[in-house]
Amino acid sequence: MSLHIGDTAPDFTADTTKGRISLHEWAGGSWVFFFSHPADFTPVCTTEMGKTSKLSEPFAARNVKPLGLSTDHVSEHLKWIADVNDTQQTDLQFPIVADPDLTVAKLYDMIHPNQSDTAAVRSVFIIDPNKKIRLTMTYPMNVGRNFEEILRVIDALQLADKHRVATPADWRAGDKVIIPLSVKGEDAVKAFPQGWDEPRPYLRLTTVK
Repeated sequence: MSLHIGDTAPDFTADTTKGRISLHEWAGGSWVFFFSHPADFTPVCTTEMGKTSKLSEPFAARNVKPLGLSTDHVSEHLKWIADVNDTQQTDLQFPIVADPDLTVAKLYDMIHPNQSDTAAVRSVFIIDPNKKIRLTMTYPMNVGRNFEEILRVIDALQLADKHRVATPADWRAGDKVIIPLSVKGEDAVKAFPQGWDEPRPYLRLTTVK
């Protein structure tokens, strides 16, 4: 199944390290950072689980719930979490989905046969409170994710939703943003009374809070 930006994130019910959950019900009114791993007790995955745990406060400040997945059982996840906590000096509390029969991994197209027939690649889905997929990223098994980029893009998505703006290349919180071409004339003046710079008619830069 190929999922696209703007699609409703497929709901599923699965066992996790925090009990059985249904994605949509568990997400509630929060954003979700849903990410997959090839396997428990593997080095890159261990560092990524630890990093996600250490970012629990920044995720919570953005109303984001992390949700991990690998194609192992809950019993293996729980043993692995002890290793993650010990080696990464953290206290992992977010749920990790157990998917030994690959049901969720196949639903979200996380199995790439040229990498593995049984282990998920490093997929990322950012899902908004309306259960819409807002961003997808896929990393190979041997490359860890950039968590600064994950937080940055969540900030950009949330800012864009709040202010009807777009963000330029390498945007960081506090940088100028772009007024979309769809916002014209008096609508632009009303929406952005602070004004804007206009190096080209199609490129209007402004600041928002």
